[in-house]
Amino acid sequence: MRRFARVALLCLGCGVCSLLYGLSQLALSLEQEPGGGGRERQARDPATPSARRQAGSAGRGEAGTSRCKNLSVSFWNSYWMLPSDVCGMNCFWEAAFRYDYMKTHPSEKMHLAVVACGERLEETVTMLRSAIIFSIKPLHFHIFAEDQLHESFKDILDEFPYEGKVNYTLYPITFPSESAAEWKKLFKPCASQRLFLPLILKNVDSLLYVDTDILFLRPVDDIWSFLGKFNSTQIAAMAPEHEEPRIGWYNRFARHPYYGVTGINSGVMLMNMTRIRRKYFKNDMTPVRLQWGEILMPLLKKYKLNITWGDQDLLNIMFFHNPESLYVFPCQWNYRPDHCIYGSNCKAAEEEGVFILHGNRGVYHDDKQPTFRAVYEAIKNYSFGDDLVRSLLQPLERELQKTTHTYCGRVYKVFIKQLTKSVRDLYARRSKGR
Repeated sequence: MRRFARVALLCLGCGVCSLLYGLSQLALSLEQEPGGGGRERQARDPATPSARRQAGSAGRGEAGTSRCKNLSVSFWNSYWMLPSDVCGMNCFWEAAFRYDYMKTHPSEKMHLAVVACGERLEETVTMLRSAIIFSIKPLHFHIFAEDQLHESFKDILDEFPYEGKVNYTLYPITFPSESAAEWKKLFKPCASQRLFLPLILKNVDSLLYVDTDILFLRPVDDIWSFLGKFNSTQIAAMAPEHEEPRIGWYNRFARHPYYGVTGINSGVMLMNMTRIRRKYFKNDMTPVRLQWGEILMPLLKKYKLNITWGDQDLLNIMFFHNPESLYVFPCQWNYRPDHCIYGSNCKAAEEEGVFILHGNRGVYHDDKQPTFRAVYEAIKNYSFGDDLVRSLLQPLERELQKTTHTYCGRVYKVFIKQLTKSVRDLYARRSKGR
């Protein structure tokens, strides 16, 4: 009798599996018919018509993978926690393969955000140019700017030879209405806008935020790949504020909690925004954990008289209480004047070169740090399509050699080492037709 029951149960299980398989094949055949529902489940991007076309083509992946509505949804999140419309009725079958597929086929589009106010138009455009030159996968720029800058951004960006590689969306500067005045005057105008990106860009899964004074000396793809290195608790990545505690600001002067030994710098911030929106944060205001949208204003009210660097200080406080949530990347991904003006103290950059240059303190626009200004001017003046060796590398190296009277100039080769490799790699990809 027991043997009969086992056989019956096995037959029932096989029957159910066969039925599910048959239904999945029927759904697949319906999706492949012209005008079928599969077309509506392709990846979408509401920004522009060209963006929609690009997203549509990105959705047509290899057989068996294009059924998911939007493959840019992070595979670092468990598939059973994803929204129900991420993939259709084939989720049962696709879930087991989603992780392996995404490991070998990362999201085709990288999202980069910047906030520009005042006189930051030229600086922002130069940053965007540096991102375009070397990056491999398509980019989508999310540009938050004051209203009077929108037309200028459109005029400049629409003239860029994107070659189908880049889309952009312009946004107004937006703060919560009940506290907009307080957020606007925090540190520099518009700077705290970055804190609200997870709440504004609700349909963006992962995002790289950068300040306007950033220059990419290698593909954005390479820092984007850190998302795949996050463990299960990490939601964002930043670099330390200092490598050398003896010249650190936070460990010597801060009147509030800060992350680690020397704090973190938020000028380059990689975010898994889906995780940020879901996380409940420990804090020193209440025993109850708070979500991102709930914790910002209480933090500002508690610490506004004790913070110097505005939104960066608030992020330091937040990750002080939630250190398991931060991935820390090396200093060459956020190389600033502090890494060389008192002597070279970013060993990783000495070995591999600077990957991302951060010209804070206005060094692109004065003569205090001519090494930084030389890199900025070289990228600003480069014309798309020109030979990168003759029009970028060679003129830049000549200018850098004129700066050896400064501390940063003495190590000028770190500024061009990775840039030279990026140019070589770009030409190698082109020769292979990539």
